[in-house]
Amino acid sequence: MSTAILSWSISLAQLLLVAAMACCLYRLVVGPRAQDRVLALDALYVCAMLLLLTIGMLSGGTLYFEAALVIALLGFVSTAALAKFLMRGEVIE
Repeated sequence: MSTAILSWSISLAQLLLVAAMACCLYRLVVGPRAQDRVLALDALYVCAMLLLLTIGMLSGGTLYFEAALVIALLGFVSTAALAKFLMRGEVIE
């Protein structure tokens, strides 16, 4: 019984994460300012990372967890670089 509830709740979480990614993609395309687009990209990579984690929980494979870690690291670095570019106009000093 608890396995069925866990599987059902993870599937529901995946569905809601895909809906959140669609909302982030809409804001990324329509965003009126560059700051909105950076924030949408930041939320998009967090949703993608969480989606990979839920897929890893369902399948039991470790490859998904490693891919989620890589996405988290690259997403953080890209967000920091874009924020620095928006503030100063250059990334490398």
